Amino acid sequence: MAEIIQKDGTWAFDGDALRLTPGRDKSVSPLRRDLGELVVPLGALAGVSFEQGRRSGRLRLRLRDGADPLTQATGGRLAEPNDPYQLTVESDRYGVAEYFADEVRNALLLDGVSPEPVAEYLLPGPPLPVSASAGDGTASFDGERVRLEWNWKTEDAKSSGGPRTIALADVTGVEWQPAAGLENGHLRFLVRGAPVTAPPKYDPNAVELWGFKKDPLMALVAAAVQARLPHPAAGAVVRDDERPRLTRVPEPARDDHDVLLRRLRELGELHRDGVLTAEEFALAKQAVLKRL
Repeated sequence: MAEIIQKDGTWAFDGDALRLTPGRDKSVSPLRRDLGELVVPLGALAGVSFEQGRRSGRLRLRLRDGADPLTQATGGRLAEPNDPYQLTVESDRYGVAEYFADEVRNALLLDGVSPEPVAEYLLPGPPLPVSASAGDGTASFDGERVRLEWNWKTEDAKSSGGPRTIALADVTGVEWQPAAGLENGHLRFLVRGAPVTAPPKYDPNAVELWGFKKDPLMALVAAAVQARLPHPAAGAVVRDDERPRLTRVPEPARDDHDVLLRRLRELGELHRDGVLTAEEFALAKQAVLKRL
């Protein structure tokens, strides 16, 4: 069990999954507080890193493409304070952070988790129902329908039609774009039979975002809907020899002596072939030997 406790949050790893709990410090973003605790299975990870700074460092998780509906919906555009897969680490806990990252890396190597994209979501997305108010409206989702309601700042061309209800069956995609510079952002739902012909300011299927503090909360609505749409990789033809491993490599019992010896030989071959560095090989070998 590896664990690191910081004001920004607590991360714990039990060998099978990471439990990410947001901190209670006032600096923790509303998005992370509303999202709550996340359980990330080891098979959803592509890697982990720790970056040191003068005053603080940062632990970062890199998820496999297609594993997480929040990452899918936001396109990696969440700012650092809102990203639940980053943890600010105080300088006096750098050693703990490095140990934590090493434990996760060892598990990824030992279990042979592929960093390749996946064809199904391995995280469930935000809990339902979910609702957020920002920009020129409020977006909510109950699992079956999206509802958009407007405020006094909404353009008449959009608000004149009243609140908008969209059945999930009619949603073909979600766009979430944060405001950047002089460009406003938006949350837009792509609807079957309704081609996009107007900017978000006038689009009845979109909420325009102006770069205020609550804007990132709209990403939770986007992710909740994304999690219930067909996966982007659905229907893609994948050859058996190219199919990514979604979970652990199927093997006999975890502590079987022959399996561990075979894993040691595989690690040695990967090291000789240049796939693993000397440091990576030593860490992985040590983890296997602990289980012999």
